[in-house]
Amino acid sequence: MSRALTAVSTAATHRMFSRLALAIAMGLAAGSAGAQQTPTDKVPAPQDKPYPGTVTIHVDANDTAQGIFRVHETIPVQAGALTLLYPQWIPGDHSPTGPINMLAGLKLTAAGKPLKWKRDEYNVYAFHVDVPAGVSSIDASFQYLSGRTDNEGFEITDRMMDMAWSKVLLYPAGYFSHGITFAPSVTFARGWQFGTALETASQSGDTTTFKPVTLNNLVDSPIYAGQYFKRVDLNPGGEAPVHLDIVADEPKYLVITPEQLQAHRNLVTQATRLFGSHHYDHYDFLFSLSDVLAGNGTEHHQSSENGLGTDYFTAWSDAAPDRDLLAHEYTHSWNGKFRRPADLWTPNFNVPMGDSLLWVYEGQTQYWGFVLTARAGMWSAQQFRDALAMVAANYERNREGFQWRSLEDTTNDPTAARRSSLPYRSWQMSEDYYSGGQMMWLEVDAKLRQLTHDHKSLDDFARAFFGVDNGSYVTKTYTFDDVVAALNGVAPFDWASFLRARVDELNPPLQNGLAATGWKLVYTDQESAYEKEYNSRPQSSRHLYNFAWSIGLTMGDNGQINDVRWDGPAFKAGVSTGATLVAVNGQNYSTDVLKSAITAAKASTAPIQLLLKYQGGYRTVAVDYHGGLQYPHLVRVEGTPDYLDEIIAARK
Repeated sequence: MSRALTAVSTAATHRMFSRLALAIAMGLAAGSAGAQQTPTDKVPAPQDKPYPGTVTIHVDANDTAQGIFRVHETIPVQAGALTLLYPQWIPGDHSPTGPINMLAGLKLTAAGKPLKWKRDEYNVYAFHVDVPAGVSSIDASFQYLSGRTDNEGFEITDRMMDMAWSKVLLYPAGYFSHGITFAPSVTFARGWQFGTALETASQSGDTTTFKPVTLNNLVDSPIYAGQYFKRVDLNPGGEAPVHLDIVADEPKYLVITPEQLQAHRNLVTQATRLFGSHHYDHYDFLFSLSDVLAGNGTEHHQSSENGLGTDYFTAWSDAAPDRDLLAHEYTHSWNGKFRRPADLWTPNFNVPMGDSLLWVYEGQTQYWGFVLTARAGMWSAQQFRDALAMVAANYERNREGFQWRSLEDTTNDPTAARRSSLPYRSWQMSEDYYSGGQMMWLEVDAKLRQLTHDHKSLDDFARAFFGVDNGSYVTKTYTFDDVVAALNGVAPFDWASFLRARVDELNPPLQNGLAATGWKLVYTDQESAYEKEYNSRPQSSRHLYNFAWSIGLTMGDNGQINDVRWDGPAFKAGVSTGATLVAVNGQNYSTDVLKSAITAAKASTAPIQLLLKYQGGYRTVAVDYHGGLQYPHLVRVEGTPDYLDEIIAARK
């Protein structure tokens, strides 16, 4: 993994040196004021060398009522200064989101005697301690206090848990994460079963001891456990085992029909046919079906954290939205974990990451997530097109922010915004490298087909770029130039200019891919079946009522407006995000009442009257909109090649 240090692009190198210069400047300023040490003086820089000895860590995860994870570590040490780090930059989050505020009760001891520790004055994730002479190991104990409200999100309930190792450990500074070995064990609630990529060494009662692993692999191997658990083989007879490890709120939600099982097995088959390889010894989809446990969608090399509502299987016929989650996270084993942007590879979990290539890491993964869901039969062709139509409509009518921001600039959002609520998302935008990147890669796929007379496609890029080194899961980094070279290997073209025009420039042509695949976006006054499911499912993590493409509003269940399309009809009338829609044209608000008013206004010159409750008062605004209801659909462009249907056809 250390080869990444020499593989970083020039731009990424400049960013790293800029960060270093800023840190030094801050340190010099502090020094001039009070002759204090700089942060780099106190926290040792990581070195690529083995840490002497093995850190043992035990987590007592038995407290399901209060959600307290109790941690005990024994750390081999040498006399002198020692710095312990709590992980800050979390892979998959692409940002410094380690929940240090949830760590409590830290105690350090040596031979039973307390040691005084001090938190670093510049870095709240670093703890300093002086190890006395003659001491060969110290003990660290603390608690991780998981969220206990709906707003915070539950990581443990009375029926299941999701435990991320990055939240429940401290590790010695001064070493690459792959140079530190941990021997982990966990005590679960009585009778609970679990799924994880970790390999079991032994079990005693409700305590499981796992085989020692390096720190980077430990953090990359979360655990799902629960009272109601099922493990399903998704690759019977395959070279590398793949399992679906399900925890559910009740046993009835674990029931899988033969058709559903086959669709999930198809996902594994289609992914391995796409990439022509696998980069894991075994793989576990960790999957929670719960209305209480926080929903998850986090990638790991040999597993993934996935969480949806209880009725994923039991309401299969009308629950297509969100079904692409498993395909997306599975794709990350190849794109994001095995192949990773050079500026996203870091030697440990407290060195800042660079996100400049997330339009590849997440954007192309979003593309393959949709495609593989369709190829596996987890979506019909129509559901795929309806889902894509909704994405395309956002980038035609609901991303005015491209007037001032580029797609690549949105790769800064994980650090700048950290998925916080935004008052005007259509203008501010938020992590558009996902779906905007998806639209761009659709065009790339079509362009490859056009250049090669439909003999090659993005499948060939995926196999050449992500499918190399079959069986290896040692991270292989890449730069922008590597992406360009791989595309040229499929079909020579000025790919550098093509990509830059879409990721670096304002108002990128993200709609081009639809026409290039033989389809176009149209709007009617009728929702697609997919969009009806999307809007009507209360258990969906993205539940909303979408009028963005018409009057310019999206709302939650209670009429609260969660986005107003910038410069759209409602925005121009003065409607604010955060207001609650109380009445429409004098009638109590409901989605049907609003739909009727928008429909009636199409044949009238009178504005739509909206009564809003906001900041303790009421006011009426007149929205001068007469375009009727607008819902997106894809239709064929006659006389053009139908690449879209080719793209989602199952591979033999």
